[in-house]
Amino acid sequence: MKLFQCSNCNNTLAFENNICVSCEHFLGYSSYYNQMVPLPPTHSRWKVPSLGEEEYIYCSNNSLGTCNWLIPSNEPSGFCLACSLNRTIPDLGKPENVQKWKSIEFAKHRLVYQLLRLRLPIVSKTVDPENGLCFDFLSREDMDKASNGIKTGHANGVITILISEADAVVREQVKQEMEERYRTLLGHFRHEVGHYFWDRLVWPDQNNLQGFRNIFGDETISYTESLQTYYNEGPKQNWQGSYISKYASSHPWEDWAETWSHYLHLMDALETANSFGLSLNPRLNGSHKLTLDANFDPYLENDFNKILDSGIPLLYAMNSMNRSMGEEDPYPFIISDPVKTKLEFIHNLLKRD
Repeated sequence: MKLFQCSNCNNTLAFENNICVSCEHFLGYSSYYNQMVPLPPTHSRWKVPSLGEEEYIYCSNNSLGTCNWLIPSNEPSGFCLACSLNRTIPDLGKPENVQKWKSIEFAKHRLVYQLLRLRLPIVSKTVDPENGLCFDFLSREDMDKASNGIKTGHANGVITILISEADAVVREQVKQEMEERYRTLLGHFRHEVGHYFWDRLVWPDQNNLQGFRNIFGDETISYTESLQTYYNEGPKQNWQGSYISKYASSHPWEDWAETWSHYLHLMDALETANSFGLSLNPRLNGSHKLTLDANFDPYLENDFNKILDSGIPLLYAMNSMNRSMGEEDPYPFIISDPVKTKLEFIHNLLKRD
């Protein structure tokens, strides 16, 4: 993600900040202009010259501490683009749900930021019931009470996520049970939204669909049976040579969603590196493969080779820095040649659309 700065005092800001800790101005994010702006705390409606002529207010969820996005004061829904995607939120009368939902919202807002940077269409199901997107954030109790076979994951534009995913302890337990090397809230969002955009970008276009099948495989094979085989017998043998993760080997749809999420990981990491002006020049003989100059915006770059050639040294450096702190690798994956081809397919698809 890009770095944000308070234009009132030049303090560096985090994407989720509501108040500048230096000058104590309120902070509001404009998704349309991709700007974080300082706001006088003595007002509740603002006109900001850099955001055009409209008058702005906070999204309604700002009062709950989960959103700092601005909306035009005449927006009838009262919600920003990211919050308008919520169909179900947990019972906030239960204190244990409040912090979990806040963590979920922070991750979802980062997801929406990135989808906007990729110029992907984001439409709520309240606007387009057939093709839109929405989120159901449910407690385990909600799931148990449901009588309609609700499951976590994606179905017809509805992404259902258990709020327990926001509990680091529970998430680590699931990670161990599923034998996963990586599991984060943001990664979970990226994976599930990948399924949604397969429906929007691949399935309706015969050329895209054929290209997908040539690279990822035939998605018409039974999804249910494929997952059952995966859970009963484990991943395909030598999966590392063709897939980004074990789970990606279960079915072409999951291969797509896993690869999609890794493409988003790569792009976000590179945008962050660009914002920080990172460069790498390892003090090693013949270390040209690990050099990096992140002097470009990945979202504006057409050449996927440049993205990958910059991303791999960056990810290697990230892993090395974490190990120096005694932490696990933030990116414990190997990008094989077949995975590179899959990532490039997604990149070219997004650039074409």
